[in-house]
Amino acid sequence: MNFSFVKCHGSGNDFPLIDARGSTLSQADWALVARALADRHGVLGGDGILLLTAGGGGVGMVMLNSDGSEAETCLNGLRCVARAGFEALGIDHADVQLKTSTAYAAIDTPLAPGVYTVREVAGPSSLDVTAWPLTGLGHEIIEQPIPLLPTPRRFTAVAMPNPHLVSFVATIDEAELVRVGEACEAAPDWLPNRANVSFVERRGADLFVRTHERGVGLTDSCGSAMAASTFAAGLTGRVPFGTEITVFNRGGQVRAQAERDGMVRLSGNATWEFAGTVEVDLATGTASDLVITRRYPAEIAAWAALAP
Repeated sequence: MNFSFVKCHGSGNDFPLIDARGSTLSQADWALVARALADRHGVLGGDGILLLTAGGGGVGMVMLNSDGSEAETCLNGLRCVARAGFEALGIDHADVQLKTSTAYAAIDTPLAPGVYTVREVAGPSSLDVTAWPLTGLGHEIIEQPIPLLPTPRRFTAVAMPNPHLVSFVATIDEAELVRVGEACEAAPDWLPNRANVSFVERRGADLFVRTHERGVGLTDSCGSAMAASTFAAGLTGRVPFGTEITVFNRGGQVRAQAERDGMVRLSGNATWEFAGTVEVDLATGTASDLVITRRYPAEIAAWAALAP
């Protein structure tokens, strides 16, 4: 099966994006497509794939991780899907339908000249870990150790609506982060649906986030982790609610602001890198015959001037 796509990224979180509004493929088939196209050793690669769907209000989104699992949300990917929806429908804002929620998105003031920027508002954040479920530690985890994890660090648990465990650290130890992330990725009985894990450094008034992402592994960027970290920073008194900060990661940066009611605003890039077509054999789950039909050097250069 041949697919047209745009290779895009939000804050370094990169994806093939497909307009799936007319698709009749099953969820199982799309999982095969995700594994084939997001394979870093294959012809394309990505942190997953994004699907533009019709949604309830005209713009909907499905995000499939590189292992084929579906995420409740992906805020870096949401900006890219929103841009695709804006361009397809000739609009500049929309309520984007996600798996279990909706998020508002609108074209925003550019982060830097030439950087296509989308503002998104997601939430409300939830602190009820029994809904994940995460069992055995009560309903809320705020600055608490989790004895079943291989670390004594304290965590704050936030759903955006996908589950995040956030720990504020003086210096990020990536090996430790991977150990903790892999413990969650193993889907133990007390955490059957797994969770994203982030270590967060305060850098002046701002934050730097490093994430082990559910279904992906150690990633340079995770938008919902940046949102969850911003809310956790407000919840624990590290950043006042209602204050705009910059949240950095290895992939780039976003402007972020969390409110006491659990709503979080992110403004970040939705950058097109190239467009093309690719063949996916659903019988074997492999991709081939990549053809690049268009490149976006001006957008790439604009982002490169801003990125770390």
